[in-house]
Amino acid sequence: MAELDIGKHCQVNSCNLKDFLPFVCDSCSGVYCLEHRSREAHSCPEETVTRESKSAGGSTSYPCSFEDCKGKELLPVLCPQCEKHFCLAHRHQDDHKCEKLEVQKPRMAATKELVQKILESKDGSKSKGRRGAKNAATAAKVALMKLKLHAAGDKGLPQTERTYLQVYLPKEAKECSRPMFFSSKWSVGKMVDYAASLAGLKNNNNVLTAKKLRLCHPETGQALQMDDSLVSLLAHPEAPLHNGGNVILEYLDNECTGLEDVSDYIAPT
Repeated sequence: MAELDIGKHCQVNSCNLKDFLPFVCDSCSGVYCLEHRSREAHSCPEETVTRESKSAGGSTSYPCSFEDCKGKELLPVLCPQCEKHFCLAHRHQDDHKCEKLEVQKPRMAATKELVQKILESKDGSKSKGRRGAKNAATAAKVALMKLKLHAAGDKGLPQTERTYLQVYLPKEAKECSRPMFFSSKWSVGKMVDYAASLAGLKNNNNVLTAKKLRLCHPETGQALQMDDSLVSLLAHPEAPLHNGGNVILEYLDNECTGLEDVSDYIAPT
């Protein structure tokens, strides 16, 4: 940390002591430390030219420059910034409200506002995604009870493992969608195979050149990775699937990474 430049050095060559409250000789105007403040101590070459005032005994006194202060000092106490005389009680800049005192402006509020704007600009898309996920989670809770009544799936799955989804089928299918339930421990690939079997869809995922059946996210349209587990997708921090929510099943080219418009399958609410 940089050293604060406060005070001045004594002008006696053999001393050069830095004094935080230096004394100024009223004869030669030199700056001296406490030890060399008197004219005799610093061998003042000048005679006294001015006096601030004289007491009845003829001694010099220095009245305080602070407003309404009647204090006086026998020796000059000079502010090194505004170069005015003050009594001991008002010798510091804060005490005599020095005109050259630099006061830091309050910047906390402005800094906080700037940081908030930066965060909002960077996280705008994320915040929108979180709001969408929250709305989807609420809708899924409402739809879950209805799905449980009509969903098809492996009856041997324990209730604690079941995840209920409204599966929107490919555009070429006869039905628009079907309610199904899957094991939360299954991979996306196994979910695709099971959903295709329940819906009677052609599944050529083992044919290299054929279009592949893919599960896609109901909000982003992104094709889900085949080796991802359903439980990991339910716990996704930004765009999770929801028990009682939706998912889209569609044929995609090998190079395709997702659907362009999910509203072709799911009407916006």
